[in-house]
Amino acid sequence: MKEILLPTDFSDYALNAIFTAIKLQHKNSCHFILLHAYEPDTRNKSSRQNSTITGLVYDAMHKDALNKLEETLATIAKVSDDTQHTFSIKATRGDLAKVISELVPKHDLDLIVMGTKGATGAKQIFLGSNAVRVLKKVRNCAILVIPENFNFQSLRNIVFPTEYANFFSKGQLKTLTVLAEASRSQILVFHVAQEFKLSESQLANKKILEERLAPIKHSFYKVTIKNTIATAISEFANEQFADMICLIHYGHTFMEKLTQEPVVKRLGFHTDVPLLILPE
Repeated sequence: MKEILLPTDFSDYALNAIFTAIKLQHKNSCHFILLHAYEPDTRNKSSRQNSTITGLVYDAMHKDALNKLEETLATIAKVSDDTQHTFSIKATRGDLAKVISELVPKHDLDLIVMGTKGATGAKQIFLGSNAVRVLKKVRNCAILVIPENFNFQSLRNIVFPTEYANFFSKGQLKTLTVLAEASRSQILVFHVAQEFKLSESQLANKKILEERLAPIKHSFYKVTIKNTIATAISEFANEQFADMICLIHYGHTFMEKLTQEPVVKRLGFHTDVPLLILPE
């Protein structure tokens, strides 16, 4: 049974991400964990005040979080009757990214699904959001980020950008391939670069990728960079009517050097379709 974490702040975009996760796992055996992490704002209180009221504040926040999580479960029950799905709730004190990083090994999580407000007109707003903090902190579990207004209908085309610079280890693409097989999706492997002459190691990595994707319908594309890699990926995804973009969260890669900022962050701000981030 898959273990899938659904962090929520009880917003509409968080609820949309929850429903999207449930739809994506239709008829799959899954246990969903609804999580809310809370932390009171004590910046404007004196230390004496903090010491006397902190316990009461945490108790109140914990009870409120549990009540809202139960309400969310009730909302889910009204629209989903998949007998293969089970749910549990968890309210905990602490920073969301830190809490999630601790839950990954504890529950042996397969996937984390989060909602995001996406483009708000100010890049700084998104880059300071919970979704990006989690992307930076959690590097050992697949993360699926769902844009605020995304309306899931089907998963037909998945764009997978790569430089062929890294070896594709066994199991690394599992989350992607399982999703694609279950939805009968096509994976569009997208090589975006300034030149397309591949080294021996890149050719070897491409061959391995072809083997990993053999059971799934897939095709290969290449586009010369005109602006930034993030822009090229977004434009290609739009042209191909992509339903999802998938990236592997490598460290300081060629992509990051070109854009002077991780593509994961830039796409998280610009994309209108879900962004699946696979661990290295």
